[in-house]
Amino acid sequence: MSGLYQVSSNPHIRSKVTTNGIMLAVIVALMPATGYGIYHFGSRALAVIAVTVASTVLTEYLYGLCRKKMTVTDLSAVVTGLLLALNLPVTIPLWIAALGGVFAILVVKMPFGGLGQNFMNPALAARCFLLLSFPTRMTDFQCDAWTGATPLALLKAGEKVNVTDMVLGNVGGTIGETSVAAIVVGACILLLLGVIDLRIPGSYIVTFALFVGIFGGRGFDPYYISAQLAGGGLMLGAFFMATDYVTRPITAGGQYLYGIFLGLMTGIFRIFGPGAEGVSYAIILGNLLVPLFEKATKPVAFGYKRGGARRGK
Repeated sequence: MSGLYQVSSNPHIRSKVTTNGIMLAVIVALMPATGYGIYHFGSRALAVIAVTVASTVLTEYLYGLCRKKMTVTDLSAVVTGLLLALNLPVTIPLWIAALGGVFAILVVKMPFGGLGQNFMNPALAARCFLLLSFPTRMTDFQCDAWTGATPLALLKAGEKVNVTDMVLGNVGGTIGETSVAAIVVGACILLLLGVIDLRIPGSYIVTFALFVGIFGGRGFDPYYISAQLAGGGLMLGAFFMATDYVTRPITAGGQYLYGIFLGLMTGIFRIFGPGAEGVSYAIILGNLLVPLFEKATKPVAFGYKRGGARRGK
């Protein structure tokens, strides 16, 4: 009997990696961008962050009480609230920020089964909801720390921008998108910890750069392409939101297709659209198409060839 195989329920492959550990790693990786946002915009940025995190955590806690299933301890609500705050302007009224947090959890995440079941990124879905509901408030970047148009708006108008300032963060924008250097530091933390890889962000960034070079009207001007890459929420979206485990494809090929799609859609929105940005809508659309990306890149089962016929028959 000792030689018989033991049959047990899945999962059959176990790992010491936990949901809490992954979420904690993401929170730590977001600290450089968060810290710089507070430094750059002042205590008002800290207030926005506190409100969004509190609203997401409290909403999930109350939902768990009603359903008698507590999930708030996995830290995913904290990540959602933090990402939402980093995608908001510092001038946003606090009640709107709180509304966004409630929407992310109560409408996008929990009704579909909670973490692992939501079909789109809750933080970005909430941002898109707020953009549609309060467009003036969501695009007001005038504050004590910064006055004037954002770099992407200047690029859209055909004006020059300072790429060095965009990398360092001496520009206007949402709380977490201004400093590319801080975002890259956080991305390196995730890469070193093995939480993410470069399939999605790499294919996203390269595709977008090629699109801008071909259709941007300025050829492959390094200065212009660098400004487009450093501007807006592209870097934050590529490394921290497009790589979301729940809403990205699970197949390697699907992840490359997903990244290429995001690069194309972001380029279309920025170059041909009326607005200067487009990352949030690109990722949300990509989330909806994830099943198609996975189906197109589904691996062949051992012993079969494409078309369903067993090898040898």
